[in-house]
Formats: sequence, C-alpha cells, structure tokens
Amino acid sequence: MPFNRKLLNEGEDIALDLHPHWWFFAQPAAALAAAVLLGVGVLVRWDDPPDFVMGFFGLVILVALGWFGLHYARWATTHFVVTSDRLIYRHGVLAKKGIEIPLERVNTVFFSQSIFERIVGSGDLVIESAGEKGQEAFSNVRKPSAVQNEIYVQMEANENRKFDRMSDRGHGGGDSIPAQIAQLDDLRARGVLSESEFQAKKAELLRRM
Repeated sequence: MPFNRKLLNEGEDIALDLHPHWWFFAQPAAALAAAVLLGVGVLVRWDDPPDFVMGFFGLVILVALGWFGLHYARWATTHFVVTSDRLIYRHGVLAKKGIEIPLERVNTVFFSQSIFERIVGSGDLVIESAGEKGQEAFSNVRKPSAVQNEIYVQMEANENRKFDRMSDRGHGGGDSIPAQIAQLDDLRARGVLSESEFQAKKAELLRRM
C-alpha cells in the first residue's frame, strides 16, 4: 500500500516510500512454518489421530496464522517516507502515530548494521534533528546506507531551492542583497548551510551588487 499522496503539501514530491524490511516477518513466519510442519508430521506419523490432537494443532496453526496476519497489517500500514520537504514516519493499524521532521531541521543521519543485517540488507537509522526529542531511531529499514544518502541529497536540493527563491526575490525588487546575506548567515548559524556553502552563496550575491 503506497503512502497517501493526499497527505503531501503542494509541490511536495516523494523520493522514497519504504515499508519495513522483510526481516520484520521473521518470527511470525518461522512460527507459522513450524506449526504447519508439526501438524503435517502428526498426520503422517499417526494414521488416525484423536480429535483433541487435531483440534490442538489446528488451534496452534490458527494462532500462528493470526500472528502473521497481524504483522502483515502492521507492515502494510508502516511508512518511512523521504520527500522533497520532510521525513515522515507513520504507523498503526487502528490507532495511528506519526513523526514528521522538516529537512532543514535534520542535523545528522546515522545508520548501523550487524553482519547479518548487511547480508539481508536491513539496518537501523538514527536521525538527529533540532526537534524536541533531538534524536529519532528507526529499525528494520531497507538499505539504510542508501536511505541515508537520499536524505542528504534531498536536504541539499531543499537548501538550493530556498536559495533560488531568495535570489528570485532579490531580482524582483524584494529583499535586498544584504538582507539575503543575513538570511544565509542565519541558515549557517542553524546548521542548515555549511561554512563553505555560505561563503559560496554570499560571494554570488555580492557579485550582483
């Protein structure tokens, strides 16, 4: 089930829309397979098993199937989304919860993978931001290093769009160049722009004076 595009802002595009990695199903899938194999084994080795034995294994299989179905519902309703403006994490089958982090508030993105997780392509992400909590952790992320890279790509593109809008206002008689430089300095102070990016954009503005 894809992320609902009605929840996007005007002009906002989706760069990544991820459900949890398939390893999310490992435990319920193993339990369901074990229950089915045990049931089949009893039928093969016991020509005419008593009704209570059949009922017991039938109940075990139904419980395992229900556990798997619940996991699938959670998987289908969990989204980790990277857009051109923000990071969105939503989950919940009936009760819904969500986190949204504007890209300009993201400071650092970390990922971690065990050896096994590297083999299967899963891992964890930790995002440090200027929000209230300061740090958010996400598990069972598919290809976390690629997701980390895409977040940085979208952050840079978001910064460039902001700078372009500032330049357009300057050409149209809006904010003066000194005011635009002050805005850039504010972005640098908040960590949105690096020192080298600030100096490059400042030099470009000064050339227009």
